[in-house]
Amino acid sequence: MDGPASLPDPEALAPYRLIAPERPFAPVIFTSAHSGRAYSADFMPGVRLCPLSLRRSEDSFVDDLFAAAPANGASLLAANFPRAFVDANREAWELDPAMFSDKLPDWVNSASPRVSAGLGTIARVVASGESIYARKLLFAEAERRIFTYWRPFHDTLARLIADIRARFGYCLLIDCHSMPSNGQGKRAGGRPIDFVLGDLHGSACAARVTRTAEAVLAGKGYLVRRNDPYAGGYITRHYGRPANDVHVLQIEIARALYMDEARIERLPEFPHVQRQMSDLVAALTAQVHDLIG
Repeated sequence: MDGPASLPDPEALAPYRLIAPERPFAPVIFTSAHSGRAYSADFMPGVRLCPLSLRRSEDSFVDDLFAAAPANGASLLAANFPRAFVDANREAWELDPAMFSDKLPDWVNSASPRVSAGLGTIARVVASGESIYARKLLFAEAERRIFTYWRPFHDTLARLIADIRARFGYCLLIDCHSMPSNGQGKRAGGRPIDFVLGDLHGSACAARVTRTAEAVLAGKGYLVRRNDPYAGGYITRHYGRPANDVHVLQIEIARALYMDEARIERLPEFPHVQRQMSDLVAALTAQVHDLIG
């Protein structure tokens, strides 16, 4: 099993991996904010769950599925830290006061729907609904995680977007995620949805980007739905500004296509799905100038 990496020092590992093409000829970035699996040594003793239960919140192996991005001229930015530790697809300060032993500052966003669901920047529960912590946290712990992990990820992403816009005049960001079987939804006939494309109902990217991604995936036999139940998270909302020449499309891929969800292991079908995602990467990077240029 691909178990979590345990770090002797929580800051020994860079917060993210940035794999850039040798020659960035495509104004495209691929991100994987939830595939990190480095569980720090100071995190594990404070939780009540086993490593396998924690890992069910990951978008496991999504960074590997889209590993062809650099070979197609696009950057790939992937978080190393796990979602259960700090969530890069949330605002910086979506925090649940009930999780902390001290009072949170007034400016903290404690009323968001994500906080209410237990899935704020510092999550209270994993995807299955089980509580993560055996104790209450200090606000200083949240600050350290956000400043040490969340902020460098987003500082790097913002810099990449700015650099690409300066070079090309526009930027396309593909935010890559996975969805569990119990969260996919079904179409008529009972077949689960394979992909959900989220563009905030048309407001986060040019319509041609969404249509092209949908056509590529449907052409491979996948069932694709738009914006239901995933229209886009923080990355899509925050960076998707077509009027400012930044376009963001969120992609959710069904985990059952490529991994054993109970064991957190790649299925034999993984290489096939990876090749098909490489085709999607190639199509979007090759056509980006016609899609939004």
